[in-house]
Amino acid sequence: MENVLNAITLSYQKQIRRRTVALAAVFGLTLVVGIYAVTQGAYDLSPLQAIRALFGNVGEGAAVVVWNIRLPRIIASLIVGWGLSLSGLGIQSLLRNPLGSPSTLGISQGAAFGAAAAIVFLHAGIVSVTLFAFMGAMGATMIILILARLKRLSPEAIILSGVALSALFGSATILIQYLATDIQLAAVVFWTFGDVARSGWREIGLLTLVVSLLSVFFMIQRWDLNALDSGEEAARGLGVNVERLRLQGMVAAALIAALATAFHGVIAFVGLIAPHMARRLVGADHCLLIPFSAVLGALLLLAADTIGRVLVGSGALPVGVITSFLGAPMFLYLLVRGYR
Repeated sequence: MENVLNAITLSYQKQIRRRTVALAAVFGLTLVVGIYAVTQGAYDLSPLQAIRALFGNVGEGAAVVVWNIRLPRIIASLIVGWGLSLSGLGIQSLLRNPLGSPSTLGISQGAAFGAAAAIVFLHAGIVSVTLFAFMGAMGATMIILILARLKRLSPEAIILSGVALSALFGSATILIQYLATDIQLAAVVFWTFGDVARSGWREIGLLTLVVSLLSVFFMIQRWDLNALDSGEEAARGLGVNVERLRLQGMVAAALIAALATAFHGVIAFVGLIAPHMARRLVGADHCLLIPFSAVLGALLLLAADTIGRVLVGSGALPVGVITSFLGAPMFLYLLVRGYR
């Protein structure tokens, strides 16, 4: 018996090492894409010039372009991708539903409704719009959690409630757009486009702090999440407080998605597709699934934003458009592979 346990332990450790190497490779690829992204734009820079500009060793114009325009956009792509993928993974694991994400629960649509209401009815500035978007996202989350708590909804019913809320908030946003003036309508439509170039270093710092803290929270809960994968009864038998874990985890996931959407608009599919890609690569063990999902989400969003800047040149193509075009076929491909 001891020999069997030793063999299992050695096999598990070998898998961990192999997958840790894969994680390092994905991280290295993300770094390469980041350096390439710094060089792309109307102001041409070679990779060497971009690296030197990061350390202030080139002309003032290049340093301004890198530090004030491109680097905030790249860092925002990494943090938002990391946060949205972590949020999607948390929702999928807690609800044990592969369709869980900020979009399918109505969190993103709630943020869009809050922003539209602030723009049209309050004539609000960017700070108030961001605040109302955050309130709309958290409001949608609270409605879902209250329904789940009072009516004892199953994970499948929670997803269906999220779809209903998405339709409700989407219809309300359309009604607000119908009542808006031309200028207000343009502002609402522009806000709903996901764009990682909106935030400055202050917003990036706040989002980084929140995402980092909640990443630590999910890592602390990784064994409980592994137990929950085996079913609620099995998790309770192992001593997991399923209701408390689900409530705390859903609030944490919603908080990340709400901040990311409030600062950068609606960015679809990253929170849905990155966790699925990570599961294909490392399996369902949250010890590696959490960091893998975070790095893959950051890579996906950075690559999507870089593609948009390369295609348009001016960087005017919203990253939300790119993620939707890339995410939908990729998700269908994963579904086909899964059924095979």
